[in-house]
Amino acid sequence: MRYTPSEDRYTKMTYNRCGKSGLLLPALSLGLWHNFGHIDRLENARNILRVAFDNGITHFDLANNYGPPPGSAEENFGNIFKDDFAAYRDELIISTKAGWGMWPGPYGDWGSKKYLVASLDQSLKRMGLEYVDIFYHHRPDPNTPLEETMGTLDLMVRQGKCLYVGISSYQPDEAAKAFSILKQLGTPCLIHQPKYSMFDRWVEDGLLDVLEENGVGCIPFSPLAQGMLTNKYLKGIPEDSRAASHRGNGAIDEDQVSDEKINKVRQLNALAEERGQNLAQMALAWILKDKRITSVLIGASKPEQILDSIRCLDNYSFTGEELARINNILR
Repeated sequence: MRYTPSEDRYTKMTYNRCGKSGLLLPALSLGLWHNFGHIDRLENARNILRVAFDNGITHFDLANNYGPPPGSAEENFGNIFKDDFAAYRDELIISTKAGWGMWPGPYGDWGSKKYLVASLDQSLKRMGLEYVDIFYHHRPDPNTPLEETMGTLDLMVRQGKCLYVGISSYQPDEAAKAFSILKQLGTPCLIHQPKYSMFDRWVEDGLLDVLEENGVGCIPFSPLAQGMLTNKYLKGIPEDSRAASHRGNGAIDEDQVSDEKINKVRQLNALAEERGQNLAQMALAWILKDKRITSVLIGASKPEQILDSIRCLDNYSFTGEELARINNILR
């Protein structure tokens, strides 16, 4: 059946300015890290994307290595895009990344000009796109000069293969240097994508300040700590969880799901219930409370999870007492 998006989709979402740029991003963006590979059901992936767009999620985030196998998430997205979303290309923000191992040999990993140019060309071909809106360097490369990596991002903009550029998982000092180089080249960095959740708060130790000082947006990934900050683990490790999974690709090691951590999850869940939210909604709201956060990347294995996550926008303010309780639980 031909897809026609909801006419009131833009009334259901909050949009935030990305740093000091002209670009607005939805408060929630959809990441295609999991559930969009060739091992997954294509029709389920299609339904997830449709429900997201129907509810104002205009940003779809990919990477060259998403799958499994690597590249398959982009291929599947490209097929769905052609059928369902091509007519709405100008309403979408589509991003991809390069920086992790993608093909054999010395030119299929890290941050060289050779690798980044080839990877983006491959990504565009897999998705059937003329350009992506945001192209990221996926992780710092300790052996390639930062000037080479950032210069390649600038080149990709000048060649029309992307509109904006970003970085992911850079530490504060690395990020500051990257921002300086890109600014001198005339292609300011749009956004940084770090890992950030209640259980992983490293960005609070300087990175968010660096982003604010440089007018760069922030879009955290893994805001639910790969499922730990949901109701899945309230009774221990469920069989269908990532902690019980042996698929790799972001699975949680069972030894990370300690009794102490599950006890913290239960305490956080009690506070969420007092706020009229479930734990996942509170965890997303807790990140969005910071004005330096542009958007949060959510994942979904079924369309209903999109609708559940969006409800975090009903209440993403916290009292001082609530924040103190959360800090005491997490300490």
